[in-house]
Amino acid sequence: MSYFLMQSPDNGDAVPRPCLNVAVVMLRERIDNRWQPWRWSLGDVVPHENGFGTEPRLLVKSDAEERWLHPGFNVELHRGDAEGYYLNVTTAQPCFWVVWRMQEVAALADEIAVPQIVTLSYHDAGRWLDAQESVEQVPAPPGVVQWMQAFVDQHHVLEAKRRQRPQSFKTLEDRFGNPARVSTDKTLGGDGPHG
Repeated sequence: MSYFLMQSPDNGDAVPRPCLNVAVVMLRERIDNRWQPWRWSLGDVVPHENGFGTEPRLLVKSDAEERWLHPGFNVELHRGDAEGYYLNVTTAQPCFWVVWRMQEVAALADEIAVPQIVTLSYHDAGRWLDAQESVEQVPAPPGVVQWMQAFVDQHHVLEAKRRQRPQSFKTLEDRFGNPARVSTDKTLGGDGPHG
């Protein structure tokens, strides 16, 4: 069984951040489409091993699919994003999110899907999706979920719910932000009723 190396690297910061070393597997599948014969998708996020090296490499190639390994990603947990991890760990299926882009590879004379970032933050994934990036997810294994839960337990503080002022007590404003007045008079324009 493989495991994720969980550590706090010495990265020069005053407070070291917990981090996972991972590799990403991208999957290229043949599809029945005359305009686009292949489709790229996220295959898996696996523990990084030294034997993976530092460059992407083809693991499997057949007529139906290709699997590419992209090693060397660090998934760091930041105290300032504890709420993003809380939102992930409290879902039915906590997961890794991977942002990937198509990039030209000169040696292959073809484009492949290349992961850019791997995260456990719900907020990060949302920002990248809002920016129209390709973001996919895979379930996080139980050991990673427990590690993330311990971080959330230590650093996340639930904000107290603020009482919302009833709508009936808010002052009325027109579309320009000026105070508005409501009248119950039944006058119809000008000096009086039309006859």
